[in-house]
Amino acid sequence: MRDPIRLSKRLAEQLGCSRREAELYIEGGWVSVDEQIVETPHLKVDQAQRVQLRAGAVAEPANPVTVLLHKPAGLPSAADPADAQQQLLGASHWAQDPSGEKPRQRHFARHTLLLPLDPEASGLEVFSQQRDVIRKLDDPRDKLEQEFVVEVAGEPEANGLALLAKGIGHRGRILPMAKASWQSEHRLRIVLKGPQPGDIRQLCEAIGLRMLGCKRIRIGRLSMAKLPVGEWRYLGEHERF
Repeated sequence: MRDPIRLSKRLAEQLGCSRREAELYIEGGWVSVDEQIVETPHLKVDQAQRVQLRAGAVAEPANPVTVLLHKPAGLPSAADPADAQQQLLGASHWAQDPSGEKPRQRHFARHTLLLPLDPEASGLEVFSQQRDVIRKLDDPRDKLEQEFVVEVAGEPEANGLALLAKGIGHRGRILPMAKASWQSEHRLRIVLKGPQPGDIRQLCEAIGLRMLGCKRIRIGRLSMAKLPVGEWRYLGEHERF
């Protein structure tokens, strides 16, 4: 009886294919071990276990993906790829995801978190493996508009919203110009480009308001829409920022 060996080696021997081809079958979700789909090529299997390749299998590398998360308030933004992976694994895939994409283990690895939110903020966050998306959202020369809904308290100074549109000074710095409008008595809509950590709170403070809550609902042309809090979905093939 042979000692357990890597699933990729077992499959390569079984099919008479290369180890790399076997890895692609496994990573693509085409291989089952004892009737259970396995996506980890390095899993050790023994001779008694049944390894099968599903009908229609193709040995192709998976396309990189971009994932949209409705971040809950109070959750720190992922600082590195390992944190990003854990944050996505801890969230739920939205059951109504219109992309039709089926989650794979490799969809959670080597992500870049783009335009991170402050820990106290909620709303749309973007994790991407796609170079074109990373370049688009990370380009300092072409900052995308971001839209926030902000819960506030206090009495704003006269003509405060107009001052925000001009680039108001606060605590020794000029804050980014922002378009602001009242949505209700205690709720502001704020639109601006390239906000830095703390900017939304400071914009509110600059005109005499106290920020109680903040949610990002749009980046560029892409709206968070109906994505529930704590859940994620894939960026659709035809969606653009």
